[in-house]
Amino acid sequence: METERLIIDEIKESDREDYFKNISHDKEVLKTFICTYVEKIEDMDISKYIGRDDMFAIRMKDTKRLIGVILYFDGNEESCEIGYGIGSEYWGEGFGTEAVKRFLEYCMEEKGFRTVYASFFTGNEASKRVMEKCGMTYDHFNEKELEYQGEEKDLTYYKYSKKIKYIKSNAFTAGKSLGNPAASFFL
Repeated sequence: METERLIIDEIKESDREDYFKNISHDKEVLKTFICTYVEKIEDMDISKYIGRDDMFAIRMKDTKRLIGVILYFDGNEESCEIGYGIGSEYWGEGFGTEAVKRFLEYCMEEKGFRTVYASFFTGNEASKRVMEKCGMTYDHFNEKELEYQGEEKDLTYYKYSKKIKYIKSNAFTAGKSLGNPAASFFL
């Protein structure tokens, strides 16, 4: 998958240092993205992320360096949830929005999900803005849904659904209108 500035593809062994720097060892990222903190790169095990078809690297197109990750989970035939994390060094540049927009397309068009959910810890306004810029809308709030880093966390959920387009049409027979407008829709 590609965007104007990013490549979204599989995680590789060569991503170990970037994953460590931008995700597992970045304490700012770990305030908002659920991942285990890793103190030393020697303790970083990237192998558990390699070969997965549900988790991807977010890379700068020009350098091919991993700056973040994006994944889908809890998928069924109809819906899934996505999660994403971008290294704090890259915050405020629009990379999250760019990656999420493209990943929503992937989830809908290539994976066939009809609804995609995403959540953020209450108070994470940056992630909320990313979701809103990507066309996601508020769905629900769960108080104290999970414990993370020793705290009970509230989660706010947003969703993105395939748009249903309504077309108003007239039925014609031999060029004559039957006078009954029929509303039809498609996905």
